[in-house]
Amino acid sequence: MSAKSDLSLIPNKPLWFAQGEPRARLEGATDADVVIVGAGYTGLWTAYYLLKSDPSLRVVLLEKNAVGFGASGRNGGWASAIFPISLQRVQQLYSHHAALQLQAAMNDTVDEIGRVLALEGVDADYARQGFLSLARSAPQLARARAAVASSARFGLPDQWQLLDAAQAHAKTGAEGTLGGLYTEHCALIHPGKLVRGLARLVESLGAKIYEQSAVNQMAPGVVHTERGSVRAGMTVRATEAFTSQQPGKSRFVIPLYSLVLATEPLPRELLASLNLDHRLAFNDMRHLRVYGQVTAEGRLVFGGRGAPYKWGSVMPEQADLVDSIHGKIYDTLLEFFPALRDARVTHRWGGALGVSRDWCPTVSIDRNNRMAWAGNYVGDGVATSNLAGRILRNLILGRDEAINTLPLVNHRSPSWEPEPLRWFGINSGLAAASLSDMEERFTHKPSRTAMLLEKLTGAH
Repeated sequence: MSAKSDLSLIPNKPLWFAQGEPRARLEGATDADVVIVGAGYTGLWTAYYLLKSDPSLRVVLLEKNAVGFGASGRNGGWASAIFPISLQRVQQLYSHHAALQLQAAMNDTVDEIGRVLALEGVDADYARQGFLSLARSAPQLARARAAVASSARFGLPDQWQLLDAAQAHAKTGAEGTLGGLYTEHCALIHPGKLVRGLARLVESLGAKIYEQSAVNQMAPGVVHTERGSVRAGMTVRATEAFTSQQPGKSRFVIPLYSLVLATEPLPRELLASLNLDHRLAFNDMRHLRVYGQVTAEGRLVFGGRGAPYKWGSVMPEQADLVDSIHGKIYDTLLEFFPALRDARVTHRWGGALGVSRDWCPTVSIDRNNRMAWAGNYVGDGVATSNLAGRILRNLILGRDEAINTLPLVNHRSPSWEPEPLRWFGINSGLAAASLSDMEERFTHKPSRTAMLLEKLTGAH
């Protein structure tokens, strides 16, 4: 299928999905040292680092659906050093030194994922070739220049490299390229291979994973499912956007949806003609985020934001597919690469990401209630979840490491507003981001709306 009108006929199935042998559900009562609610990246990385540090630990993971059902199996495949809020905002909340330490830790995390996959023999199509943010309009080019200058003033002169039009086009041949921002601190992965590989790895280390085991109650020292329970010295909540569905948590985090398309494997000659014969993550510097990559088998995966927030933070299955937004993503793909007009789109899907009120992730522990948690990654969780897993390991086992003092550790975000303010504010923000891009197309000047939006959210 290539015509835009045919997109609605494609069912909801992430490209990364592969049917495996189902795991048993929890039946009856059991004991553990650590019980982890959620078998996505956060839960699995936490289990991995715990068991590598102390192989004697009894670790149990409880998954409502199947391993990787949530964002870990639905994302765009970027393991990047991007943090959801700007370093300037981190400095305002904490300190300049803390912001520098955070960026260094994020940079190292991209490499840490590669080190672990190589060490443990997990094939997840890991390719560390960096990330290119194209400037395809005068306002976007101005932002690229400002970002490089700002990063240098902040004390990170090597974090970003400004590319001219020829340099940027040579890396990714999108139409209308005027320049770009490049960083080496990004890798591409196959999300499904990564989450399934991690699950098999932690099981080989002694962890027990139960699927189809939704947790309906968490209390100090015990969690309950419909058919069983786990008593443990520590409970880890690793449920990301699904945290919003838990009692009393609807204002703790909200689910926002990112939607994705994937093409058929493209001929190598076509990829080469578009300067896409690489594993480089790319997007452009618009305000309503899009993202792309070419997979190891030569498919173009292209996604973006813009799906509306649902009243009350509900997460219906049909929210994964929004025909109008998938259509806009397809239009944007063709804006980048008109030569792909005849390429067949074979997959489309969506998934929820978790967003806190101040857009800042957290890794936290409450020793009195024997509870730890991590998440609110705002769509940048492929790498951040690995960092969170290492920090959770340290907090649970009492290991003293420098990463324990990073700004996201024990960060407390304010609660989201009650409805209808929440619905109105979030959807207004999404509309404002889209309006900002439209404003720049017509005025050829940086959007004032976007400047205000960034001040209000601290996001970038």
